[in-house]
Amino acid sequence: MRKGYVEVLVDRCKGCEMCIPACPRGLMTFPMKTLNKAGYFIAEFEDPEEQCPACKMCAIACPDAAIVVYKRVKEPAGGAK
Repeated sequence: MRKGYVEVLVDRCKGCEMCIPACPRGLMTFPMKTLNKAGYFIAEFEDPEEQCPACKMCAIACPDAAIVVYKRVKEPAGGAK
């Protein structure tokens, strides 16, 4: 089960690639296929095997605050009401 998910804020990303070496699982890529409104290629999050631990290292490394990390919340046992 995926523990985390990363969203790259397209209009903030300047393609500096600092998030790529920061990710311990190598889930951030720079395929140079998507341009934002400012004309920068953007980094992308690729996690087909759902390995993201939501460690936030990519977001910490991003100088433009262009990465948001979401962490899956565990559902309480027995179901919450």
